[in-house]
Amino acid sequence: MARTPSGELCFDHPVMRRAARALGTYVSRSPVTAGYVGLLLSTHLWCTAVLSTTEAQRVVLGISTHLDNLHDRPLRALAGSMLFFDGTLTEITSVAFAGTLITLGLGVAVCLAWLERRYGPGRAYGIFVLGHVAATLLTVPLIYLALARGWYPDSVRHAPDFGISYGAEAVLATGALLLRRARWLAAAGVVAWPVLGADWSGVLPDFTTVGHLLAAAIGFICGAFLLRAARRAAPAAAPPADPAPPAGPALAE
Repeated sequence: MARTPSGELCFDHPVMRRAARALGTYVSRSPVTAGYVGLLLSTHLWCTAVLSTTEAQRVVLGISTHLDNLHDRPLRALAGSMLFFDGTLTEITSVAFAGTLITLGLGVAVCLAWLERRYGPGRAYGIFVLGHVAATLLTVPLIYLALARGWYPDSVRHAPDFGISYGAEAVLATGALLLRRARWLAAAGVVAWPVLGADWSGVLPDFTTVGHLLAAAIGFICGAFLLRAARRAAPAAAPPADPAPPAGPALAE
């Protein structure tokens, strides 16, 4: 933050003014996403700076989408999990901070905001919620199968599993497919980042990696539908060609 020569904070500084204008533009163009980012930051700070470690763990376990919660209180787990992000804002050299940059930063603050501006909040958040809910539920049969075969430890049934990453993965995949340039490179990056951090049990990755890949597939499908709709709408939006002038004798100069 800018300071005066005497060391006092200075808010009337070109950098501060540009930052304030940029923030105001972001909020006005993507109001729903701006509010959602603020909510996510608030719940994160509430858990990390206000609650004790025991209380924060109790909150996290209550909104986790593990098997026990999905069986006993599925709506609370699915909805509550979208109110938090599983990452860090302070440990900038950690893998968790890289995950925060991808999910909260690139996924929500950038890509979800762009989808909101381009397609409206209904479609943007429809993709986000669909990726979150569908990917979570589609991993359940895999977890049961892996537990029955002994591929996953029994602790998976009630292990903490929460956050926005499935929804962020879905909108990242949609955004990648809608790019005009470097579309397939961006799509490859969306698929690669969860795979590179996977924990493997033989030939089977951990269920969160599978969930991210399912969310990416959902996002790609949504992106394909949006591209198809845009291509269908393009001819209808094109202005009609000017009619040719009627044939007649040439005017003499």
